[in-house]
Amino acid sequence: MIAVSAPLTAAPRIALAGVLLESNAFAPPAREGDFRDRYYFQGSALLAEARAETSIIPREMSAFVQAMDATGPWVPLPSLLTGCQPSGPVEQGFLERCIRQIEADLQAAGPLDGVYLALHGAMVATEDLDPDGALLARVRALVGPQAIIVATLDLHSNLSERMVASADLLIGYLTNPHLDMVPRGQEAAFTLRRLLASGRKPAKAFVRLPLTPPSVTLLTAEGPYAELIATGQRRQNEFGGAILNVTVLGGFAFSDSSKTGLSVLVTAQEDPVAAETLALELASQAWRNRGRFRRRLTSVAQAVDLAREATAQPAEQPAVLFSDAGDNPGGGGGGNTLWLLQALVEAGVERVLYGSVFDPELAEEARRQGFGARFQAVFNRHGESEFAKTLTFPAEVVALREGAVVGRLGLFAGRRLELGKCALLRIAGVEVVVISDRQQTADPVFFEMFGRDPGQARVVAVKSRGHFRAGFAPWFSPAQVYEVDTPGLTAPVLERFSWRHLPRPSYPLDRDTIWTPQVRRL
Repeated sequence: MIAVSAPLTAAPRIALAGVLLESNAFAPPAREGDFRDRYYFQGSALLAEARAETSIIPREMSAFVQAMDATGPWVPLPSLLTGCQPSGPVEQGFLERCIRQIEADLQAAGPLDGVYLALHGAMVATEDLDPDGALLARVRALVGPQAIIVATLDLHSNLSERMVASADLLIGYLTNPHLDMVPRGQEAAFTLRRLLASGRKPAKAFVRLPLTPPSVTLLTAEGPYAELIATGQRRQNEFGGAILNVTVLGGFAFSDSSKTGLSVLVTAQEDPVAAETLALELASQAWRNRGRFRRRLTSVAQAVDLAREATAQPAEQPAVLFSDAGDNPGGGGGGNTLWLLQALVEAGVERVLYGSVFDPELAEEARRQGFGARFQAVFNRHGESEFAKTLTFPAEVVALREGAVVGRLGLFAGRRLELGKCALLRIAGVEVVVISDRQQTADPVFFEMFGRDPGQARVVAVKSRGHFRAGFAPWFSPAQVYEVDTPGLTAPVLERFSWRHLPRPSYPLDRDTIWTPQVRRL
């Protein structure tokens, strides 16, 4: 166990680390190469990346470091920060090597006042269903009970008792689409300084409900989840400083974890009763509104009809935006299903922008063919799964590019995106973006990098579940957005999946689920 700096110095010694992954249990495992291809920083390289003007790492880590820099002297002790695109369970051996590296770095750092961890919270491993909890618990065992451990979480985190017990403060995002990573990283820094100055440990109250909402119901602009978060923030203010943080996590069903379920975590300055009271109040509100955590989707056939109608309307009439919801790379989808694309092409719909199909081999073939070439574009040429079926279209190469771009709006704003070789193919009336690094199309830069203006298209279709709403808000109001019920690893119809570990009964999978109010004090 590491000794804590005592008494607290003017420059607190704070370790930095994180392993981030949103795991879809139905997707292929995430291996070491997937993480290293995305981002993998150690020691001084981590700190330099966090202080860079644009970065590929989670913005909350950068915000934490920069907020600590701005609020006084401190001694940053960077360990390891790595993450990859949402994928399947992380390979256990790689995860163990990461945790051991973090343990070794913290041990070598000497006395610590605190630790900040950037986490997602919905990771599962090939052998461990709660690796986020394992990481937090092992850090706690190393630094001892007095050091302050603070972590930030995605609001799709699946919260476990071990996670809550091991950390002093867990801070979840408040927005979906995720637009508040910077404020949450800043909050982590500010609150860490307050806790260190007070010398007190906060009180935590935790409730997890037998409620597993589909991700499409977890928007925060409107709806039951938005109301729940708004109530939590209002009530936190009404407690007059007694409450440090209110986190309401919608969970991520596709992790198929025993800790899955909408959860409420309230952290109070020191009053456990205040924390428990508010946690139960919010959980009860969620349960009363459970019937609203269901959403009707648009079928592929209906989407085609809407596209035809939009194409037939004058240019000044509203266009439509489709979410290819069953194949969201941001939730572990392969980014290569073709049902919606095929339907739009076969229907002869014109002025369509479709983004983005993950197919490195096709992008490379387009590059070899060259600008202006006409060829038979073979998508998913190896047909590796039931969703990645091979399909061939006559296509024209209308644009090529390679390398990184910087996001402009929403989730990716100001963040570097490595997309590899990319091509824009024209297939009948549809222009299709093909990329070599699996990403959800949540930013207009995916089209703008080819000189295409989403506002000039009559139909825009994106492989993204919800983050596209912020990226494409300048052109598409909520009334113009349709979530299309396409097959894939992120299909919002949860009844289609064979669950192994998700707690049952759970609403809405089990309509007669009963909840007895109870709260855990941890």
